[in-house]
Amino acid sequence: MSGWFTSFLNCRLCIGGKLVEDQLVVSDDTGLILPRTGYIGGDAVDLEEGIIAPGLLELHTNGLLGFHFTHFNNEKEYAGQIDKAAEYLVTQGVTGFWATIPTVSSDEYKKILPSLKPRTIDDCASLLGAHAEGPYLAPSKKGAHNSDHFFDGSKSSDEVYGESASSSEVLKFVTLAPELSQSTSLIKSLTSKGIKVSLGHSAATYDQGLEGVKAGATALTHTLNAMTPLHHRDPGLAGLVTTANTDGLESPYFTIIPDGNHLHPSVATMLFRANPEKCILITDSIELAGLDDGVYPGHSQIPFKQRKTGSKVTIDGTDTLVGGCASLQECIQNIMKWSGCNVAEAVRCVTENVAEFMGDKTRGKLEEGRRADFVVLNDEGEVLQTWVAGLKVWEKR
Repeated sequence: MSGWFTSFLNCRLCIGGKLVEDQLVVSDDTGLILPRTGYIGGDAVDLEEGIIAPGLLELHTNGLLGFHFTHFNNEKEYAGQIDKAAEYLVTQGVTGFWATIPTVSSDEYKKILPSLKPRTIDDCASLLGAHAEGPYLAPSKKGAHNSDHFFDGSKSSDEVYGESASSSEVLKFVTLAPELSQSTSLIKSLTSKGIKVSLGHSAATYDQGLEGVKAGATALTHTLNAMTPLHHRDPGLAGLVTTANTDGLESPYFTIIPDGNHLHPSVATMLFRANPEKCILITDSIELAGLDDGVYPGHSQIPFKQRKTGSKVTIDGTDTLVGGCASLQECIQNIMKWSGCNVAEAVRCVTENVAEFMGDKTRGKLEEGRRADFVVLNDEGEVLQTWVAGLKVWEKR
């Protein structure tokens, strides 16, 4: 592109859960979004009624293409595997991701986390930091986690995660169970350093969850999975989805896995419709994402054989779900089909809501000054093109 800016024309923009007929203007020099009016000349791209959405943000992924983010041999090899994951993710419309490290030993956390410092990767999805899903989890809701490594809140985050817990530079958020001993102090300690806290893998009551939110937790992890069921007189953590916003308390963001395996479509729709401005869609993908169906060996985090059938992965011979293998665009398409929402409403749950939860003001919205990471979609939510910093890096053929 030869001009100092490029206008994307004949398109609709996903803004605030609505489709807005407008243009998008991007600086060729900085790769940032410019104001949408007041420009003459420059280059132009006709998108032929396509839909522009912010680049999808993958908040909860454990790995893909045979690589699990707990598989660490050395820094150089690990960085190369992260790069491969980032290269694949842009083909799915994802332009930024947080690498989830589920429950492993403290020694492994200390070894792995420093290699997940946020960085941009040329023409690929950006690595945005780490999510520690454990080890402060409830044994009764362990799911596929190894409870031998669990701790309660009396074990400091510095002891568990090492230097990475001293700030939010690398460790961006932690999932923990609020009913554990001294969890309130732990939540306050983590959030005081800018590390977000999400509640999950928990048998907590509604009141225990509310105490966690009051202490500083701002999200729920894969709502209703590895969590007390929603009951009409005892709602558990899921009841926090509709907590009223007050001067001293805001309802938490909440993630759901709309792959058709983790939640019934009607339940996913109920949660989404209950509070769409706080709903976040995740894949919870594991290393079998992108691979053929079959039985695969376990590893240090899941010491059992794993069976992949489509987007579903279970511990072989059981019904225990290990994680997901659906793509984020499939999750968008599912929530559209199940709830009847439009593409902009669904897209908000993997872009704007994620950026708001994580406090990221550099991406996730089609706003002036943010990175021009975006995707072109059709009306069914299928990714047709992926652009990173104003450059097209992938197109569906």
